Amino acid sequence: MRYLLIGGGIASANCARHLREQGAEGEVLIVGRELDPPYNRPPLTKKYMRGEESRDDILFRPEQWYAEQGIEVEARTSVMTLDAPGRVATLSNKQEIGFEKALLATGSNVRILHVDGAALDGIHYLRTIRNADAIREELDGAERVALIGGSYIATELAASFTKLGKQCELVMLESVTFERFYGPVVGQFFQDLLVEHGVKVHAAQELERFEGESRVQKVVTKSGLEIECDLVVIGAGVHPEIRLAEQAGIETASGVLTDSCLETSAPGIFAAGDIAEYDSVVHGRRVRIEHWDVAFNHGRYAALNMLGQRREYDVVPYFWSDLADWGGMEYVGPAVDWDDVWFRGNPPQEAFTAWYVKDGKLAGALTVGRSDDLTVAAHLLSGSVDIADGRSHIEDTGTDLSELVAQVG
Repeated sequence: MRYLLIGGGIASANCARHLREQGAEGEVLIVGRELDPPYNRPPLTKKYMRGEESRDDILFRPEQWYAEQGIEVEARTSVMTLDAPGRVATLSNKQEIGFEKALLATGSNVRILHVDGAALDGIHYLRTIRNADAIREELDGAERVALIGGSYIATELAASFTKLGKQCELVMLESVTFERFYGPVVGQFFQDLLVEHGVKVHAAQELERFEGESRVQKVVTKSGLEIECDLVVIGAGVHPEIRLAEQAGIETASGVLTDSCLETSAPGIFAAGDIAEYDSVVHGRRVRIEHWDVAFNHGRYAALNMLGQRREYDVVPYFWSDLADWGGMEYVGPAVDWDDVWFRGNPPQEAFTAWYVKDGKLAGALTVGRSDDLTVAAHLLSGSVDIADGRSHIEDTGTDLSELVAQVG
């Protein structure tokens, strides 16, 4: 028996771990284009970028662990073709690999901006350890940094760079940070946090071009705003890498389609992480989520189901983000849209939880400093509970939320 895990990220690594922990016999092979063994990506914008954690600190497991577990890691290697019916994969080194069960966990690629000046030196994207190392090396000689984007990558880096003593300016299409994910009130809270610590935020600005001789010196927007800079990092989102699945004739949409057990349309081939558009028993619809915690848990469930356990993926998706040591968020969801937002606590002044409500049911919840609220929120989400009459209870910080759970079931 050979288990082929395609992709060198956290989903494949955790799948390999659980295959062995569950007693899987035979070969377990991870094939990934990454230059490094599997590692945790969240620190790349935070402690790793600030020099507070080393490469070894962020590895999923020490490199020797793979040999100890009988797991082979083929780094710097891509799967070029996948014959799903024939159970054969062709690698970039021309080797053909047969397999009985496989996992597609090819992750995402950064979204590249095609504007004038985009090829100038000093313009970076962040996805890998090597990207982070390149940025960190140039950061030492930079004073002014421009961040393009209004979501996780740009805001987290702005916080880290500012903590390192750099002057940061954020350029984004949104009216406020995180607006698309969390709405204007919560978005404004995080934007104010950035501004309070010295980050300049330029909202509702569309990038026009970069200027410089051989190296970037200026960001110019379509409204005419000009920002002098020594370094640029772009956080314009990602897109799932699903070409291999498409070539193999596996069903896809925005991602690789799977059932509730993460199995694709090709029997014995599973998908996990950023690319998995899975039938969610929590949400009652298909979802595709780009976050470390989801990829991590997908890896475990994929392993169990490769071994024939047929476990539906029923984990409530969880997210987090930190802006240096200034503050952070935790979130369960995700809410695609919502009718209303109920606040437990006051966003401008204190710890709070935002409850995103759609058709009388909870669609998502974000908290700052009230982590216990998320336990209740996850319960309400997983049960698709009607909370239409629970607004006053939720918004009153003096009430016990467990009482609401008891009332609504």
